[in-house]
Amino acid sequence: MTDDLAPSSLPGSSASPARVRQLRVVVEVEDLDGALALFRDALGLPEQAAFQGEDGARVAILHAGAATLELANPAQVRMIDRVETDGGRSARIRLAFEVDDTQAMTSRLVDGGAELTAAPRETPWRSLNARLEVPGDLQVTLFQELEPLAEREAREGFGTAG
Repeated sequence: MTDDLAPSSLPGSSASPARVRQLRVVVEVEDLDGALALFRDALGLPEQAAFQGEDGARVAILHAGAATLELANPAQVRMIDRVETDGGRSARIRLAFEVDDTQAMTSRLVDGGAELTAAPRETPWRSLNARLEVPGDLQVTLFQELEPLAEREAREGFGTAG
């Protein structure tokens, strides 16, 4: 992983030898080749490394760009579910990928074997979101930002204060 998000470039942070260098999500999948077809080939995540071991053990590490950790309280999760899925329930952990074109990527993932849970729709926070079920019993949200973050942050109701 590169230092694209060096700690000194993030608001409220400073360089420290104890900082987190990478967020890696490990997903157990029964069909690694099928998962690679979806995540590497259809979604376009480049393979960073792959290893094989005894007894058919295999792993592939795909580079997914910058990572963030979204923390949401239960009321927010319920609201997101209403907005994205007409009330369908989120899994406790859901992966969200920012893409350039939610419509096109949704079609690519469905063609690659993902199950569409909710078709692309615009959210109140101005993103175009779709929800899918993918290998590893995961829920995935694809989202496309429809306006710059600075414009969104200027609106009432955005931010962590009170």
